[in-house]
Amino acid sequence: MKSMCCCWAPQKEQLSDSGGPGDSGGGGGGGNNVGNGGSGGNSLTRGGSTRGSLRKVLPSVPDMDQQLSMAAKMIDRRTSTPKGNHSYSPYFLEYTLLAEYNLLQKQRLSGVYVVPSGKSPLVWFGVIFIRQGMYQEGIFRFNLHIPENYPDGDVPTVVFETPVFHPLIDPETLELDIKRGFANKWRRNVNHLWHVLLYVRRCFYKIETTHPLNPEAAVLYDSDNEMFVLRARACVDASKEIVYDPPATNDPHAIVFSPYQPAVHDPVREEMKKERNDSEGSLKEGSSSNGLSWVKPGTLQIFSKAAS
Repeated sequence: MKSMCCCWAPQKEQLSDSGGPGDSGGGGGGGNNVGNGGSGGNSLTRGGSTRGSLRKVLPSVPDMDQQLSMAAKMIDRRTSTPKGNHSYSPYFLEYTLLAEYNLLQKQRLSGVYVVPSGKSPLVWFGVIFIRQGMYQEGIFRFNLHIPENYPDGDVPTVVFETPVFHPLIDPETLELDIKRGFANKWRRNVNHLWHVLLYVRRCFYKIETTHPLNPEAAVLYDSDNEMFVLRARACVDASKEIVYDPPATNDPHAIVFSPYQPAVHDPVREEMKKERNDSEGSLKEGSSSNGLSWVKPGTLQIFSKAAS
């Protein structure tokens, strides 16, 4: 998906009849004067003032906070009316999804990764890595489906690609019950797509059994926790066995995993470690420049460090 770009038009300039740009008053001898000469001919004279020169004044380059603010405003902008969709609503939808993706990158949800489909912006491919709990070490792929009239439509849906034994995942359709996390209604000015992904992550760490889509999983979780763990671990093992299998779709943006290859992955790994070390070093330099500390590293006692 293309990265979001925000454009600002330069300020519109006005040239008055007798003054410079934006000058609405008469300008002594500095303006343009058209009059009748004594001989009956027309004469055009221009004063020597430089106020009439045109200048383009461009705004400063916006920072990330300004871009995110504009992204939020783009999401809040309506794309339809009671009379029907505008002819340009697809363009608003595209920019709305771009804005949503920018907001998602700002959140940095741990263990959850998504990428928009190369064929449709309304489908995002995702994968979640479970790092603790009953589904620890699980690698579950899923698809996020966005309504065509987003953000004025229904709650987006999440469908897993492989069976997951979970009270909130339908064993036949593999769809996760997302609506319960949003009171069965999507609020355009409140909810965002990163909230959906956050809810997906939360479902694997805080399991709910009320009104389940998989009654068997809910009963086992409440009455026979040991058996539930065995069934959940079976799903985890199955997800690890097929992690290198090619995706079911031929979409160019589909998430694909491959075994670790030192010749290919080592340079990338070292570059990532270098960037992290550089960022940590800059943080330390910034904190040390703010003042001196009287607390010895490794302790919480004030004035434990001798004055130097």
